[in-house]
Amino acid sequence: MLCDNCRDRDAVVTLTQVVASGVKKVGLCEKCAAERGVETTVTAASNPLGDFLQSVQQQRTSSPTDAERCSFCSATMRDFRAAGRLGCAHCYGAFESGLRDLLRRVHGNSRHAGRVYTPPRPDLLERGERLGELRDRLRRAIETEQFELAADLRDRIRVIE
Repeated sequence: MLCDNCRDRDAVVTLTQVVASGVKKVGLCEKCAAERGVETTVTAASNPLGDFLQSVQQQRTSSPTDAERCSFCSATMRDFRAAGRLGCAHCYGAFESGLRDLLRRVHGNSRHAGRVYTPPRPDLLERGERLGELRDRLRRAIETEQFELAADLRDRIRVIE
């Protein structure tokens, strides 16, 4: 069967289109299918991040930082490139120069410019812990049918909330 688009090459891809009047099947060759955005063996899926990481890896395959090891977990920069993860928190210090370079290429800057994490206030944490404990005690009081205690606990929870 010939390609329905160019009528020159054999159709290797069947494209099914839903149109207002119903379903329409079109036979396309690899070239015409690629022009319509259908992935074939001729057009491999483009993965810009993968391509970027692969180019970084090719540039640095013979770099001396590949031989460096983290003193804590013994991971190398080569392990990071293969797995996409560092071995431990100490790896950030051990591979700082390579990571800064990578961050600069990926994000355009090696310095964080976004929002900063602020931990919750200690009084809010304590309040949440107290509420959790009271809710747990309330649940147990209801299960054991101690309704007077349950009512007291319910009132205490409402005051805290």
